[in-house]
Amino acid sequence: QVQLVESGGGLVQPGGSLRLSCAASGIIFNFYVMGWYRQAPGNQRELVATISSGGGTKIGDSVKDRFTISRDNAKNTVYLQMNSLKPEDTAVYYCNAKFGDFRDYWGQGTQVTVSS
Repeated sequence: QVQLVESGGGLVQPGGSLRLSCAASGIIFNFYVMGWYRQAPGNQRELVATISSGGGTKIGDSVKDRFTISRDNAKNTVYLQMNSLKPEDTAVYYCNAKFGDFRDYWGQGTQVTVSS
């Protein structure tokens, strides 16, 4: 049974910071590219960031220089450090694990709300 469990979401003021975590189980973690996606109400799900097993990253243009993705392979966990948060960052954030075109798993999502 594969599980991706996100945590760390919540309410934060504009300009604040938040760190999301995603703990994976039921997969060989090192085989997977891990990612964070987000979806606001009425919008399409968009890619925020991905990270390969070796640490190579891709960051979405809208969050470059503000968000950082990292992973701890020993803990089967991927993180998203979010700084300088804006109201536009408000969304449900989803953890993703992808093994090429063969396997694709999603977490349940965690709500991030940026508001005064």
